[in-house]
Amino acid sequence: MGNFSFKQLKHKALETIQNEPALTNLITSLVLKPADFKEALGALLTNQCLFLHEGMNLLLEIQKALEEDPSIAKNAASDLEAIVEKDPAACDYLEPFLFYKGFHSLELYRIGHHLWNRGKPYLAYYIQSRVSLLYGVDIHPAALIGKGVFIDHATAIVIGETAIVEDNVSLLHQVTLGGTGKKTGKRHPTIRRDSLLGAGATILGDIEIGEGSVVGAGSVVLHSVAPHSVAVGVPAETKGTIKIRSPANKMDQIFDSRLYRTNTD
Repeated sequence: MGNFSFKQLKHKALETIQNEPALTNLITSLVLKPADFKEALGALLTNQCLFLHEGMNLLLEIQKALEEDPSIAKNAASDLEAIVEKDPAACDYLEPFLFYKGFHSLELYRIGHHLWNRGKPYLAYYIQSRVSLLYGVDIHPAALIGKGVFIDHATAIVIGETAIVEDNVSLLHQVTLGGTGKKTGKRHPTIRRDSLLGAGATILGDIEIGEGSVVGAGSVVLHSVAPHSVAVGVPAETKGTIKIRSPANKMDQIFDSRLYRTNTD
């Protein structure tokens, strides 16, 4: 990672409006008019989530959050890099910046998380509910999510209040990081770095998916998974170990001998 620059984003924006002039107003307001990436991110997120009667107040809150916490824009840049690195459908940085709801919902979560930590829970909940309504993505503002995170397709993602998602994790659609029952305290999963969670994976309770692990599509995980392991099934069982350091980067969910070593090998 480390390849993204706002200059690249602007260059692609200029090229795009020449080819597709119908998008001139949108791209100008979100990419060409802002002075830097932080300002562009603020314009994008405000454009995505506001209700008309809340527009100016929300814009000010988003701008203030980006000024108070420079890590929001820095992490957003890492998220963009992760998308382009991992998603073969993403040809450049402009496409996910403008159109990928996984990116939009994650960066709005980052604003909400900042507001949550600044003692503004209702404004954080407002953003969470707006994101849920717009995208079908429900991320509690108190959850802890690292950088370089890729949420592919994003529909029906649920991440609970005490969940932790470390750096460079990839999640496909319909992933649930949920709790069990009415337990208080830490009650949601921890997903360690470099892990890949397949489509429809459900991970419940205060358990841990170890670093560099894979949870297969449609699996239901009720117990912790050791680092560099493959867990599949309902309920999920560990079927083998990973041969590569970061399955989150590879995005390969075909369990064959190229990438995975089964327990019977």
